[in-house]
Amino acid sequence: MAEFVMKELARQAGWTGLRVDSAALHTDELGSDIHPGTRRLLRQHGIPFTPRKAWLLTPREAQAYDLLVGMDEANRGDLRRLLPLPLHPRIHLLLDWSPRPRDIADPWYTDNFEQTYQDVLQGCQSLLEALHRTPPPESHS
Repeated sequence: MAEFVMKELARQAGWTGLRVDSAALHTDELGSDIHPGTRRLLRQHGIPFTPRKAWLLTPREAQAYDLLVGMDEANRGDLRRLLPLPLHPRIHLLLDWSPRPRDIADPWYTDNFEQTYQDVLQGCQSLLEALHRTPPPESHS
């Protein structure tokens, strides 16, 4: 959800060349497309999306990103365990840039896709505003 919301907000803001991807941190959903509830919600909010297949983030691939953003503390912990110490300063939660930093609940468990969307939207808007103030360095790829 966050990948497509951020891509759309960046497009609306005229940001070209901003690379936004989402990756799995565990193997249980590898190859899966986005959840049907997420597809339904994105359509309701007019957010374009494309079919995708979940892929596993590796330390090598993570080096190509200026920011590594998780949705909750479990994601942050997984990223810290998966990635070498020099990449840890790039690890954040999506709502870290918002006025009220907190975890974003996974709708897989809560079934509240709308609340997750509102939190994701706030996080993406806040992150994009922060990037406008201080653009990230050139890509590491």
